[in-house]
Amino acid sequence: MLDYKGIPYQTHPEVYEPAEDTFLFAENLQVERRDHILEIGTGTGLIAIIVSRQCRTVTATDVNPQAIDCAVKNIITNKAYNVKLKQGDLFEPVQDEKFDLILFNTPYLPTSEEEMVDDELDAAWDGGEDGRKVIDQFLEGVKDHLNPGGRVQLVQSSLSDIDKTIAKLKEIGLEASVTAREKCFFEEIVVITGISEN
Repeated sequence: MLDYKGIPYQTHPEVYEPAEDTFLFAENLQVERRDHILEIGTGTGLIAIIVSRQCRTVTATDVNPQAIDCAVKNIITNKAYNVKLKQGDLFEPVQDEKFDLILFNTPYLPTSEEEMVDDELDAAWDGGEDGRKVIDQFLEGVKDHLNPGGRVQLVQSSLSDIDKTIAKLKEIGLEASVTAREKCFFEEIVVITGISEN
């Protein structure tokens, strides 16, 4: 059992283990008490548990069934009873739902076919050739799931074109900027926050 600031959690070999990007995200979340939150790619459920203590409800999704199993255990351990888990890809599990805040620690690493390890863990970091495969799919669907005045926060790497993400968020009517950054070995990890202008 690991621990993050008093939150105990367990991991699974086929689930992305919370790392620098997760902790950077955790420290820079902009949560409001009234928020209904969607977290995509919840993994161990750590971010969902953190925000559940500061908002109304959290819906957490993951494409990886092992992640859902792992998150269930961590949610029970932490008595985070306002968290709902749903399995599925991106917005599939929440087709008609809208949220005040949408969170996503994206799979942002540019990967070639040779780099794939071919298990459930791939989905956590595989961003395709340019690192944007999943980020772009997310950005196409995000506006449909935001309440008026809603916000988006996502994590990505300098390797997967931060400016392009900010430009795309602006195209869909969000005021977007980098709100946190951290240097890692050969890249910079950033949190990008987009806020509806209406």
